[in-house]
Formats: sequence, structure tokens, C-alpha cells
Amino acid sequence: MPAWRRWSPGLDNDDLTLREVLATLPAAPPTAIPWIVRLFENPHGWLRLHGAVDLAHHDRIHVVLGRGLLGQDEAFVIGFTMGSTKRLSALEQAFFKFVAANVYPQPYRIPRSTLAAYDLGVEAGREIGVRNLHHAVGDDFLDRPLGDVRRALGIDPARLRAAYTRERAVLPGTAASERLPCGPPTNRPRLGQNRAA
Repeated sequence: MPAWRRWSPGLDNDDLTLREVLATLPAAPPTAIPWIVRLFENPHGWLRLHGAVDLAHHDRIHVVLGRGLLGQDEAFVIGFTMGSTKRLSALEQAFFKFVAANVYPQPYRIPRSTLAAYDLGVEAGREIGVRNLHHAVGDDFLDRPLGDVRRALGIDPARLRAAYTRERAVLPGTAASERLPCGPPTNRPRLGQNRAA
């Protein structure tokens, strides 16, 4: 199984810096991202949507939210980022879901069966304190512990865990749901060690 499918940082990493966790991410180079994805999700894309962000900042958001790289994880991260703009319309939300499920190529396509994670991400992004997350996770956060980063951004891990508990109930049995950081913090192994794929 590819490393990117196994990677999931979780939320039990407050003592690690953002840079340390990013170093474990098996990321693709920006040139590997298809043009159709960049068209909508990159801030320089011609049809960029609310919350459009470059790949480096998108990866930082994955870490801050404690999410892996599976389609369901991507759906939540993108939804949260778009929702945090507080400007996302219902039409734009429906349009993105159509594009992500029908137009994006594999492995960037988000299966229809997990699009509920996108809607839950939008809802969480609107409700959890951070605003415009796509602009918020700057270079000044790279060498700060993640606990400090989340506090500075207004992201309460307890509220994220509650959102993930709800997501697990809505999408039971998926690989992404099985490894969601639900419940109270634990002393689990870090960065994908002994985690389900």
C-alpha cells in the first residue's frame, strides 16, 4: 500500500512542530497535481473557488486538522478550508462536489459515497473559530509546536474531535473514518505508526 494512503497525523501531536510533522508527509510535488485540480483549488487558478490555496499551505492545513490524504480526508480538509472563508455559497458548494466527484481524475477524485465529509468540513469550518484558514497558516507557524499553532488559529481540538465523531457516525466503516481522532487525547503512537490504512 502506498505511503500516502497510510499517512495520518492525527491530533495527538501538540508537542511536535508543524515542520516536523510536515517532514513525514509523503507529498506529491506541485507539478504532479493535474491542471483541472489547480484550476479550481489553486489561488492562481482561472476558476479558483473560495479557500483556494497553494499545495504547501494545503499540506499545512492537513496537519493542523490532523487529517490524512485519502479522498474522505481531502473532502473534509477542502470543505473546512472553504467553510472558513465564511463566503461559500450553496451553489459553489454544490458545484465543487459535482466537479470533485465527476471531473477530477483519479486519485484526486472524491468518491460520491464520501462527499458527506466535505459538507461536514464546510460546517466545521464555518463554526470553528478560524477565519480564512487558507491565508492563516503562514511560514511563521512552521517551527511552533502544533498545540500552539492550533490555539493561535482558534482551532479547538475538542471541537474537531466532536466533528470527527459525527463524521464517523455518518460515514461508518471507511478507512478514513476508522482512523479519525475521536474522543479524548491519547498517548497513541505518532504519525501513522500502527495506524489502520
